[in-house]
Amino acid sequence: MKTTKKFILTEQEMPTRWYNILADMPNKPLPPLHPATKEPIKPEDLAPLFPMGLIQQEASTERYIDIPEEVLDLYHSYRPSPVFRAYGLEKAIGTKCKIYYKYEGYSYAGSHKANTAIAQAYYNKVEGVKKMTTETGAGQWGSALSFACQHFGIELEVFMVKISYEQKPYRKIMMNTYGATVVPSPSNLTESGRKILAEHPDSPGSLGIAISEAVERAAKDPDIKYSLGSVLNHVLLHQTIIGEEALLQMAKAGDYPDIVVGCFGGGSNFAGISFPFIRENLVNGKNTRAIAIEPASCPKLTRGRYMYDFGDSVGLTPLLAMYTLGHNFVPAKIHAGGLRYHGAGMLVSQLLKDNLMEAQAKLQKDCFHNGVIFARSEGILPAPEATYAITGAIDEANKCDEAGKPQTILFNLSGHGHLDLSAFDKYFTDELEDHELTQQEIEESIAQIQ
Repeated sequence: MKTTKKFILTEQEMPTRWYNILADMPNKPLPPLHPATKEPIKPEDLAPLFPMGLIQQEASTERYIDIPEEVLDLYHSYRPSPVFRAYGLEKAIGTKCKIYYKYEGYSYAGSHKANTAIAQAYYNKVEGVKKMTTETGAGQWGSALSFACQHFGIELEVFMVKISYEQKPYRKIMMNTYGATVVPSPSNLTESGRKILAEHPDSPGSLGIAISEAVERAAKDPDIKYSLGSVLNHVLLHQTIIGEEALLQMAKAGDYPDIVVGCFGGGSNFAGISFPFIRENLVNGKNTRAIAIEPASCPKLTRGRYMYDFGDSVGLTPLLAMYTLGHNFVPAKIHAGGLRYHGAGMLVSQLLKDNLMEAQAKLQKDCFHNGVIFARSEGILPAPEATYAITGAIDEANKCDEAGKPQTILFNLSGHGHLDLSAFDKYFTDELEDHELTQQEIEESIAQIQ
């Protein structure tokens, strides 16, 4: 097998600015609405939840925002992250395409989530915040924020989706090790959780429910701020360090992607790898296809409706204009816990609405199958979420080969699966189930919020 080459940047070459795609979008997203008044939300309305530094980033239209020195210092413990040419994978699937992947698994949390966790903890620290609360699905986000908060001297409470809490105990232990308190959601600690449990005592939980619990804790206590790991503009902004690095690394490789692929839950991973390349399409006339890959069991981009909806299950968050399955939607118990969110970020939703990106849905067992092919050919065990990006890249390569037009494909390998071995065990013992929503299920879910 041909030796895999690492396209490495030095610390001196690492980008020092985040990219804000809002500056270049031909159509801006509709404004978030206040959950009570239904009027466009004002910065002061968000002050109970977020520090002003992040609120300003959420509304900013500046093209680039400088990364603070303290954030860069911590980034340097695992960044720049490498780009690999996937020679082993190319051989395994017999493609004539060139496949590259950006590997985000070297961070302390084992995923891309550290990129925004560090930034959010820093801005909270600057404003004197002593305690934060958040939600987490599979646990990558909670793990990332736990260490970042510990680093900046902030106490953290994490509401973890119950099914993931049960499926992924080692993520809980990791968060505890970093100093966080972890609560299975829905819980009895909040009105939101008690309401859900009263109606559905055996609820497996969802990211929407966990968000409701975390937001409620922050909204009711002036000493607590809330943090979100995806969806919002400032979160996606922080992740663009991925794509900005990848642009420089592809130039070092003497190549440029025809297709960029990322898995999709709320938008942070996909935005991180794709937004700088979409900028090149919008500003510099490039023509790269950006493809978001989501689960067939939670297909908000491919089968959801574009409308105003709450970001949480109970209705405490602002209303966002987005593709959604409805905030009451509780997804199937798939192992890609980070992809089980009912809606999509406003920026991604608007880009999809304007046909500036694409979306595809994949089945769980197909993704694990391709994740195993990747692990055996490239030597990295991918997180369940990352297997969706792998599958998107493989499917696109196969299409290119069938058309006789090999292309260059770049995908984001969002993290490793070392703490997700139980999911792979279920794959090997044929205990995984595929679940694809019926149209009736989607319509019934959306009808509940109209």
